[in-house]
Amino acid sequence: MAPDPRSFLGHRACLFLDVDGTLLDFAPTPDGALVDDALLVLLSRLREALGGAVALVSGRPLEQIDTMFRPLLMPVAGIHGFERRSAAGVVYRPTASGVALDQVRRWLRPDVLTEAGLLLEDKGHSLALHYRLSPQAAGRALDLARGALARLAQGYEIIEGEKVVELKPAGLNKATAIEAFMKEPPFEGCVPIFLGDDVTDFDGFAAVRSHGGVDIAVGDRASARWHLQGPGSTRSWLRELADCLGANRP
Repeated sequence: MAPDPRSFLGHRACLFLDVDGTLLDFAPTPDGALVDDALLVLLSRLREALGGAVALVSGRPLEQIDTMFRPLLMPVAGIHGFERRSAAGVVYRPTASGVALDQVRRWLRPDVLTEAGLLLEDKGHSLALHYRLSPQAAGRALDLARGALARLAQGYEIIEGEKVVELKPAGLNKATAIEAFMKEPPFEGCVPIFLGDDVTDFDGFAAVRSHGGVDIAVGDRASARWHLQGPGSTRSWLRELADCLGANRP
């Protein structure tokens, strides 16, 4: 169960939203996830109701998120917080180069991945091994990720998500992204709400709790103080929130 949207009346709230598994149902491949017009309209309504204080916080790269949600251009944290665009349009991205991953790219040869039934998603600064099409390849994906990590210098880490193992720069995550947003307008001073569906969202849940906010787990892969069943329930709750807050805007 999620909190009654009416409980946010009289408070300045801001919203942080994971994408896959939270707003969108998972697709067999990352490229298969599509954003429909109804979701774009809903996000536009939420931005208006919350004074622009709505951000997407995703494992996808910022450029890919922009393409998916076009024509909306929203505050975004991509690659699990590695890169971020503020509400003012300023992009923050460490100087780390994806070149460091070149030897790993060569090591993860297509024939190895095909034999294992894995899909490699190259995000430039991180590499994700998806096994949604071959769930039995979970162990192989993790072994390959550990082998790749051993070939790199310090500064990278492995994170596991819903049928994916990812090698990413360490030190930045969804919590650091949310903390950065909370220091900037229009998020500063708001009660934060974060909806996420996976263990990669735990840091984000902790971040909003530290600000007296609301953490909502979507589906059964993650736990939080509040819960929604899936992306359909997420959208229904967000529509109620937009209706409630929109009707009470001055």
